[in-house]
Amino acid sequence: MTAVDRIFAAVFPPPNEASIPTPVATPVLGSAGFEGSTEAQSAIDWDLKDIAAEQIQWERAWHTATAFLSLPNEQLPPINDRHDLNRLHGKWWKKCTPDIAAALRYLISPESQGAWLRRDQKQHDLLQWYFEEAGLRHFVQYLLGEQDAKYSVANLVVCLERAQTVYLHNLKKYVYPLCPNGGEKESKWITSNLSGLLTYSLPQWKIDHELTELFRIHAEATLDISSNGDNADAEPKQVASVRSLLTRLQDVGLGGSRLQKILAEVMSRIISTHIRQTYAGKWKSRSNVTARLRYWVENRFARYIVEMLAPLNTGSRPQSRSETEITLLDVENWQEIAINRLGDLRTEELFNVIVGWENDSKGAIEDLKCYVTTTAARMHLTNSFCEALNRRLLQPGAATTEILQVYISIIRAFSMLDSKGVLLDRVGRPIRRYLRDRDDTVVIVVSSLLADVEDASINTDILPELAEEMQNSTNIAAQENDDADLDFDDMEWMPDPVDAGPDYKKSKHLDVIGSLISLFETKDIFVKELQKVLGERLLKQGQDFEKEIRVLELLKLRFGEAPLQTCEVMLRDILDSRRVDTVIRKDQNLAMAEKHYPEPELHTRILSHLFWPSLHTEHFSVPPEISALQDRYATGFETLKQSRKLTWLNALGQVTVHLDLEDRTVTEVVQTWQASVIYAFQGKESGNGRPAMKTVTELMSSLSMSESFVRNALTFWVGKLVLRPSSSLPDTYHVLETLPQSALHPSTASSGIQSNLLSAAAAADAATSAPAAAIRSEEDITQEKMEVFWQFVVGMLTNQGAMPLTRIVMMLKVVVPGGFPFGNEELKSFLEGRVREGKLEVAGGQYKIRT
Repeated sequence: MTAVDRIFAAVFPPPNEASIPTPVATPVLGSAGFEGSTEAQSAIDWDLKDIAAEQIQWERAWHTATAFLSLPNEQLPPINDRHDLNRLHGKWWKKCTPDIAAALRYLISPESQGAWLRRDQKQHDLLQWYFEEAGLRHFVQYLLGEQDAKYSVANLVVCLERAQTVYLHNLKKYVYPLCPNGGEKESKWITSNLSGLLTYSLPQWKIDHELTELFRIHAEATLDISSNGDNADAEPKQVASVRSLLTRLQDVGLGGSRLQKILAEVMSRIISTHIRQTYAGKWKSRSNVTARLRYWVENRFARYIVEMLAPLNTGSRPQSRSETEITLLDVENWQEIAINRLGDLRTEELFNVIVGWENDSKGAIEDLKCYVTTTAARMHLTNSFCEALNRRLLQPGAATTEILQVYISIIRAFSMLDSKGVLLDRVGRPIRRYLRDRDDTVVIVVSSLLADVEDASINTDILPELAEEMQNSTNIAAQENDDADLDFDDMEWMPDPVDAGPDYKKSKHLDVIGSLISLFETKDIFVKELQKVLGERLLKQGQDFEKEIRVLELLKLRFGEAPLQTCEVMLRDILDSRRVDTVIRKDQNLAMAEKHYPEPELHTRILSHLFWPSLHTEHFSVPPEISALQDRYATGFETLKQSRKLTWLNALGQVTVHLDLEDRTVTEVVQTWQASVIYAFQGKESGNGRPAMKTVTELMSSLSMSESFVRNALTFWVGKLVLRPSSSLPDTYHVLETLPQSALHPSTASSGIQSNLLSAAAAADAATSAPAAAIRSEEDITQEKMEVFWQFVVGMLTNQGAMPLTRIVMMLKVVVPGGFPFGNEELKSFLEGRVREGKLEVAGGQYKIRT
């Protein structure tokens, strides 16, 4: 016995000896279950002789019927045409004689005494015997091995059709007519058992997989869908035969709910494939995707399903109409499924839609409006989008400007998607929390609010979108009132949405500027940075401060006037400086002097130092002409503003310089230290009449200027081809009175000279674009304070030896007047810098003076 035979023997017990035709005479004296007979027949008093006679008659009828229905021990012949059917007569389809017909009637007919007596005994059921004969013996022995060798759905259908043709011929012609209702119940039972015997004996996944592939290829070809490009290889005959295959599957008993389930899975994939192939990445506004998708489902998808289900209503084994009939409600459900699949696609694409918001991707948001109609869909959208944000945007490598640009697009997109702001409130929380933790967020936001659109397109640290929004906006939403829900005069009041969180705050204005300003938990952070940026702009710009005035007035609507009072004073200082400057120049006859004498022109901006942030106070010598003008200007100011005096901040000024060289004139707007440095090169060297030469050390000494300022100025003027470093003396520069031919005609110069010219120009641009900031940064202020405390640290380490960080901090808090304002981390960072400079050394966590 093979392994397959042993497996089947375990599942289906081998048939009993009833499969062998019984002898003509069987010495049976009694019948099991005969005494249990009731009703009218139980009233008959049969003697033992009558019982034996009836049993003999039953055994003879059973032998005759089983001999007639038994099958030859050989393979089923192929059946291709009518000639093959005719050859089945005699050997497979035996002739039914009157004795055989009488035996069948006695065994099967409900009117027969023998069938009635044995109606509850399965061992006397002729159909059960025939199933064991045809199925468990002949089918398993001769057909199952054939299917294992050459398996396919087509071969499976052919095998079942051939088996049904041979096995059921005698049953249909001679047995079923003797059963109640023409043998309808018996026919279904034996057909389904034969079909289940074969299908469940073979790998189920193979049948499902092949049917799935057949239906998919046919559906994609019919609906013009190509998911993976293999439709071109599909044979036309195979595609055309799918409907006939469905009919044949239904006829052989392989249809029903199982076939409908496979078809439903295929059509579900077809919807997803069609949506992704047709609508992925198509976000143009105005979108008609949902309307087109509903039309496709109703007029193509639903019609195709009707055609596919039609074979299940025909053939020899049709299903009930309730299982296969397509109603209008089914079409509407399919349309909703398609809209949900489109919503899933748009949810996956939502991050890319937001990033490409400026490229007209509003159509995707219009599609999502039809999807986010339920609480579950809204929750799925927000969770998926937040996950994409954390994975693709909120990373240390992403620039703050990029994150802010995406956040601005999120505000616009979700305001369009949900006017209530619930979805924006959910997706905005992680990005707002992340932006609060970045130190440069407030700097970029404030700088963008005050920047011009032209500057924003050049400077990468400024948001062009925010600059445009500020230019186009007319107001900023005022701070929401906590008691807004108690406003009984609001006739447009609406309750909070059902999916709103417990800390959801309704916003009547989902504007970009208001959302960015409200990023910060306290307004002090924003106002402090506003003072710094506003101070920079007021000191660098010319006469037009319209934008600054406008921004300040708009911010008052949100923060009130009190927090912005300092900014008001700063702006008033600059505006008042114009009037004061005009009066002083008139009183000191500075304007007249400039008209009749070639003296420099001096204009000032007078600042109230108590209201301005910390300013750079680096001092250096200015040209004598400028110094004289400053003295006259200070005298005029003290006359005008008694009990007040001016402190000149030379590092914050700007100078327009005109340089007359031998072959050209150079005019540049530069910083004051750059003007002072180039002024020091004025004149000729004594004795030889050559252009003056200066070293870095000489310039630092004569101008009392720091080395960083001197080198910045020298780099600038070298880039402008005004100065030239000496080729023989280090850190020595002289004036380039005459440009060489290579500089006049760069295109004809050698590659080395061109490279030098480009490097000099780049250095000049760097020196110009990165001047010293007028407002001192927090790092500069902290570093200056640390320099004071450094003397205390040196004294402690010198007198008491090596000390750990915690003890140094504790001692500083005791000895420093007013207390030590910094913590362990700030002091540790400062001391590590001194270690790198070689002034300290650390061993075992203790710091000591390096000797």
